[in-house]
Amino acid sequence: MIDELSNASLAQAPGPVPGLAPRVHLLGAGGAGVSAIGLLLEARGHRVTGHDAAGGPFVEPLLDRGLGIAVGASRAEDLPADAQVVVRSAAVPGDDPQVLAAEARGLPVLRYKQALGLLTTDRAEALAVAGTHGKTSTTWLLYEALRGLDRACPDQPASGVLGGGLHRGLGRNAAAPGPGGLMAVEACEYDRTFLELSPRGGIVTNLEEDHLDYYGTLDNLHAAFARFVAKIHPTGLLVLAADAPAFLEEAARCETWRLGREFELELHGEDRGHFHIAVRGPGWSTPTVRLQVPGRFNADNAAVAVALAVGLRARGQSASRCAELAREAAQGVARFEGAGRRFERWGTPAGIPVVHDYAHHPTEVRVTLEAARRVFPGAPVHVLFQPHQASRTARFLPEFIESLRGADRVVVADVYGARRHIDRVTARAFDIVQGLRRAGLDAVEGGDLAGATAAFTEGLQAAEERPAALVLGAGDIDSIRPTLLANLEA
Repeated sequence: MIDELSNASLAQAPGPVPGLAPRVHLLGAGGAGVSAIGLLLEARGHRVTGHDAAGGPFVEPLLDRGLGIAVGASRAEDLPADAQVVVRSAAVPGDDPQVLAAEARGLPVLRYKQALGLLTTDRAEALAVAGTHGKTSTTWLLYEALRGLDRACPDQPASGVLGGGLHRGLGRNAAAPGPGGLMAVEACEYDRTFLELSPRGGIVTNLEEDHLDYYGTLDNLHAAFARFVAKIHPTGLLVLAADAPAFLEEAARCETWRLGREFELELHGEDRGHFHIAVRGPGWSTPTVRLQVPGRFNADNAAVAVALAVGLRARGQSASRCAELAREAAQGVARFEGAGRRFERWGTPAGIPVVHDYAHHPTEVRVTLEAARRVFPGAPVHVLFQPHQASRTARFLPEFIESLRGADRVVVADVYGARRHIDRVTARAFDIVQGLRRAGLDAVEGGDLAGATAAFTEGLQAAEERPAALVLGAGDIDSIRPTLLANLEA
């Protein structure tokens, strides 16, 4: 049903985006953001092609829509002769051969964030989800809450979404809203992307030190978030999780709700890490629903999603109508099956449950381990961790060690070197392993992904009790899936 609704929304999206030429070529088309832009532009009637150096799961939805996406080394001749504008991801450098070829032709070359700004200011009301952690899951939970409201409000335009991960049910990371519809948008702080948005409403899940390779100081990061919340329309709504800093309320020009103050999360039981929740807000409350996504943190994510969706739609409505909207929004979040690379179950080879998560910050590692303990009670938890960027690894070295101490055994792969051109501080997997060993934990330096996968497999097979396996990291560690599962089956 959800997929049918999303396909309908793709069909009703109106005309090309003003200010953007009809013929668009994407560079870095396999990235989460640019691939979503491609789906939304295609739905608006643009003719879209693209290129990506490595391909990956985000390319598949583009190919399914019939878009021509080339994979491999970039060459100037790969730029189509009829291209009118190029959209590139932040990972594509300015000296990419196709970027240079486009500039030589006099074509506009837009960054991802510029294209996002154009898309979300035309015929859509953006609801932006920001924060250090939980953006992707919360964006999809918000979309599901909005879809619930769409069912209760069939006269309203269909809602849309742009997420940073694939929806497991939809198999893609975007769905176009109807004309003037609400659109849940993952609002990333990197490259100050979220400042290109002018949202009707917003969520901030949390705010911790991160991306300082880009921002330089925590003060600069805080200033960017203050500017983000100030851009929410004065008649809109800002929803804050309980731990979001107070300065965000001072910076906002709109009404602000905080979890634990204007609205409450009620926990009504837990089933192996899956929480039964209800949400109560000003003049409305939801029935109790069971979340399909595990983890205490996802209960908070669902609560802020429901609060924003209901808070905007229930304004001026009768008590009975508010109750109906709250019920539909809660049932919407209960339908969410999860996003790709977010506590994603890969299988149970030889009786060993294997889960992958995008966790690449110490807080994310800690809460994912806590969720695994709840989902697999009593099982030893083995972790294969690929640190993401040397600068982040160095900055948070003590925190990573402390977070990983929640495991029974840890294999650390080589550090993944995303954005190497600005990675000025170095740290090694060895540093994490030594710290864990000093803390008394069984830790192994795995080396490259092949070696780390072999060491991880060996430890799982040798375990005296049947363990649970966690594969953590935001780099290319998800590429080991077929090898790891095959080795465990063997």
